[in-house]
Amino acid sequence: MLCDHVYVNTHEPSDTRTETLSAGVTKRATTLADGRDLIYYDDPDTTLDAERSVDARILDPRPESATMRLDVLTGDWITVAANRQNRVMMPSADADPLAPQTPTNPSEVPSLYDVAVFENKSPAFGPALAEATGGAPAASNPPRGLDDLAALGLGRTRTSVGRCEVVCFSPEHSGSFGTQSVTRARTVIEAWADRTAALSQLPGIEQVFPFENRGEAIGVTLPHPHGQIYAYPYVTPRTTRLLDSIDRTAPDLFQHILDFEQGSERVVFQGEHWTAFVPFAARWPLEVHLMPHRHVPDFAETTEAERDELAPLYLRLLRGVDALYETPTPYIAAWHQAPVNVGRDSVRLHLQLTSPRRAADKLKFLAGSEAAMWAWAAEVTPEQGAARIREAVERAHA
Repeated sequence: MLCDHVYVNTHEPSDTRTETLSAGVTKRATTLADGRDLIYYDDPDTTLDAERSVDARILDPRPESATMRLDVLTGDWITVAANRQNRVMMPSADADPLAPQTPTNPSEVPSLYDVAVFENKSPAFGPALAEATGGAPAASNPPRGLDDLAALGLGRTRTSVGRCEVVCFSPEHSGSFGTQSVTRARTVIEAWADRTAALSQLPGIEQVFPFENRGEAIGVTLPHPHGQIYAYPYVTPRTTRLLDSIDRTAPDLFQHILDFEQGSERVVFQGEHWTAFVPFAARWPLEVHLMPHRHVPDFAETTEAERDELAPLYLRLLRGVDALYETPTPYIAAWHQAPVNVGRDSVRLHLQLTSPRRAADKLKFLAGSEAAMWAWAAEVTPEQGAARIREAVERAHA
């Protein structure tokens, strides 16, 4: 929740650390008034000045880190984060917490920006880490490695260490990743790569997950074009099952999948470095994967050429998805990356784009069988889905 204290814009240069990244992107790192990290990523053709305003708000202390509880029936760790109950819900444009600050809007970002990344004020993970680092305190009861997390037992708890960050794609009040320019998309991709590398180095982090939730049907609470990055203290349940499948098949399972899909009618489009396809066993009415042609564990290890091609291809995919219907399509854009300490030679970076929209005015809800038993039934064949998305992508591209 935004603080009610008075905001004063000093227009003084902040203590900003500047670095030049690939593609001509400039990184400017500073902090917010309560010590949270704030990082600006300037487009290569930015019109912004180098100076950034100081965050002059008077903020309450940051909340205590949440607690994780072990579900002994599944082995999953459940974060209990009561501070997230106070999140802002669909504010008006003049109260947008992700817009640049104004005298009447004490938002989270002090200056006008191209792309901005900052620590979430109401995180599910952190701010405590396994060890004190920078401005982050040491957790009182952190996870003690993957073996500790895998042990089953009643009543087990650990501090929910980690980091949750907000990635603002634009200072505009509305839109999504798909409404950005190719240049801006490339800047965001550079930010994903930079943050993946930095978060992977934090003590106690086991996996880094960039994602975008789009649309009220998904549960989005802010219309501002933005995504998030979660740095988890464990390997997520989804990735744990993936690692098990790799162990039971082949270490190069992702290459087998890519070869299999590229020879099918489920390909949506293919570039020099990336292929988009509807997977053979797609669960959702709309589901598309986007995968690099070589093995790469995460954004930090992609080449400049791969990032350059991804920017227009990803926009092409998202705009095609929006062309399916007369109104924008709700979706979850999940960028799966290899864990930090295991599976790096076998788990390949890839996008899983899913939407519950099964018709213009209908959504797929996860009811008894799927929600309770994890037993899925798909209403749209992957081949039909791929044909519809191909047509929409071509229509939008034209």
